[in-house]
Amino acid sequence: MHRSVVITGANGFVGRNVGMFLSKNGFQTTSLVRKGKAVNFGKKITSETLSENSLVPKIRNADALLHFIGQGKQTVDSDYEKVNVGIARNTVSLCKKAKIKKIIYISGLGVDKFATLGYFISKYKAEQEIIHSGLDYTILRASYMIGNDDPLSENLQRQVKKGEIVIPGSGNYRFQPIFIDDVSRIIIKSVTEKKFSKKIIDLVGPQIVSYNAFVKEFSRGKVRMKKIDFERAYRDALHDKGSFGVDDLSIMVGDYVGNHKKLADLTRMKFTRYETVLKSRGLS
Repeated sequence: MHRSVVITGANGFVGRNVGMFLSKNGFQTTSLVRKGKAVNFGKKITSETLSENSLVPKIRNADALLHFIGQGKQTVDSDYEKVNVGIARNTVSLCKKAKIKKIIYISGLGVDKFATLGYFISKYKAEQEIIHSGLDYTILRASYMIGNDDPLSENLQRQVKKGEIVIPGSGNYRFQPIFIDDVSRIIIKSVTEKKFSKKIIDLVGPQIVSYNAFVKEFSRGKVRMKKIDFERAYRDALHDKGSFGVDDLSIMVGDYVGNHKKLADLTRMKFTRYETVLKSRGLS
């Protein structure tokens, strides 16, 4: 019997890559996307808010719902509370109506009840909607996920074309990039293996790397790296200029790292090093 999953945010970087990976590995996928958004795998159903009752019979009794909708930048019309929290609440309700017993949610590394950053607060609230729903869940608190067309690599590629890469502040802040195909394998395990039930897991790669080192590997040392004062980078972000948003900078300088050994012990997987991803995927 084929497993079936429902995917929200299927046209984004995570949803697109995970959805294609699952489709190639025997899963039946149904993507819930906004009008006009293209998806190149499985079935597609149009939805604006995930609250339409017409969705229920089309996804009833799926094995899991993969919730990948997330807002990384606020606007007047689309703020964190409305998107990250409100749509998570709608997703829980949809699962109950459609008798889907499991939610897998991509949260953020650094999210917890002590968060003060608006983005993290909204992600924590979304987690709480899921945890207290009565449904089974796996929450994956992700570091930067890398692969074809990931947001970090696309940002760096745009800067490479301009002839220099901007490093806000020291560049010594760290992160743990994880390959999107490894993420997909973990999600398959989260759907199929009971040991992932009601777990909150740091979704982090095997290496802790500074932003400086990552950028150097990405550019192969062939592009000028320009360090700018962090205050200047933040001021540019406040005025919607430069290469980074306000919350992007806050997350970068937050120096968030997680427990990869715990993840490796749980999954029993061999993880891909970030240098291998950059070379094999033509990202550097």
